[in-house]
Amino acid sequence: MVRDPALILARYSEPVPRYTSYPTAPHFEADLGPTLLPEMLGAIGQSERVSLYIHVPYCDRLCWFCGCHTKHTRQYGPVADYVASLLREIALVSRTIGFPAPVAQLHFGGGSPSLMRSGDFQRLSDALREAFTIDAASEISVEIDPSDVTDDTLDGLKALGMTRASIGVQDFDPAVQAAINRPQSFELTSDIVASLRSIGIGSLNIDALYGLPLQTEQRLAATLEKVVDLAPDRIALFGYAHMPWLKKHQTMIRDEDLPDQTERFRQARLAEAALVAAGYAAIGIDHFALPHDTLAEAARTGTLHRNFQGYTTDACATMIGLGASSIGRFRDGYVQNIVPTASYRAAVDADRLPIGRGYWLSDDDRVRAYWIERLMCDFAVCFADLEARFGAAAAPYIAEARMIATSDADGLCRVEADRFVIPDDARPFTRIVAAQFDAHLKTSAFRYSKAV
Repeated sequence: MVRDPALILARYSEPVPRYTSYPTAPHFEADLGPTLLPEMLGAIGQSERVSLYIHVPYCDRLCWFCGCHTKHTRQYGPVADYVASLLREIALVSRTIGFPAPVAQLHFGGGSPSLMRSGDFQRLSDALREAFTIDAASEISVEIDPSDVTDDTLDGLKALGMTRASIGVQDFDPAVQAAINRPQSFELTSDIVASLRSIGIGSLNIDALYGLPLQTEQRLAATLEKVVDLAPDRIALFGYAHMPWLKKHQTMIRDEDLPDQTERFRQARLAEAALVAAGYAAIGIDHFALPHDTLAEAARTGTLHRNFQGYTTDACATMIGLGASSIGRFRDGYVQNIVPTASYRAAVDADRLPIGRGYWLSDDDRVRAYWIERLMCDFAVCFADLEARFGAAAAPYIAEARMIATSDADGLCRVEADRFVIPDDARPFTRIVAAQFDAHLKTSAFRYSKAV
């Protein structure tokens, strides 16, 4: 049984990664990407399905909580110019692959992709369908800011063939919204949900946050009640990551308005209980889904995965990142595009793949990446599965796991038969346990977010 959560939070006070990849992005190496990407793209098999992530780093309002690479603009010109560069990059990547690779999942993230006009959605759709094979089995999701959506937006989303909308909410309380510069009424959000459903969007995800400034358990509970009223198929409930040393606009949020670590923990537990009571299955550490949803099915069957967008059904070994700052994942490593938008566009306009950083996976990285992903998804790692995947190389990692479990006095993990397990009541501390297997963390100077 887990000891007093307050004692554990105090004992493990050092921030740790969210583990949407391993190693995490701060360990990528500058100037390595241009060497890696052509080789990795060239290794894609003709029958292999891939995933695509397209980053649109523009917003027409700057939310103070945001941790994304994005730029505030009130003019559409920069967005249109950026789309032109995206079209060139799509062509460059397609040329490097050499054939129209079939796409399993396509995700537009931001920023606010929903600020794009219908003509640009159509142009991107045409380019993607020329460069890749997108068919009825391809899932297409777009992150949506309800304040952006017009009839023209809906036309663009239909032209794209969107199958899932991911709607940003964060919190519906007016005081919390003012503290994060994100005014957005429930009525507006409800209207947009209805509009999306009217054009045939079959699946909805809503993003909400806990740990926000001026947020209380009562305010969070009221927000979640309204979220449930919208009946989304999935809910992502992230803990706000306050990192003003990395994102300067977060300095607009006053430290004294933020809940402390114990209050954050209570908010997260209240939210989980409320959503489970409403009929949602808890997925990993911060997602929820209705039982019929494919994400819930993946959690039940042990086929859940985790990537830069969070928990996913995406089982592709290859995810190609397009757009400034986007990250691609391959069998042999990671690559990240150039972050500054102007530099990204200059590279593409010069007919160069706009790669800034990369990382080659070592044999040790591969085992630890698998181990950490299974902990994050299943809260357990089966030793037999590890041996089947990695052979004799699995032995030292199993020994390491046994040692970690033996030395744990807080009830965060244990070994049961041939499995390393995080008990049910320790699942809120999964990132803390996963960090015990991170060989890079002790040498990292990067400051991560709070573990809970």
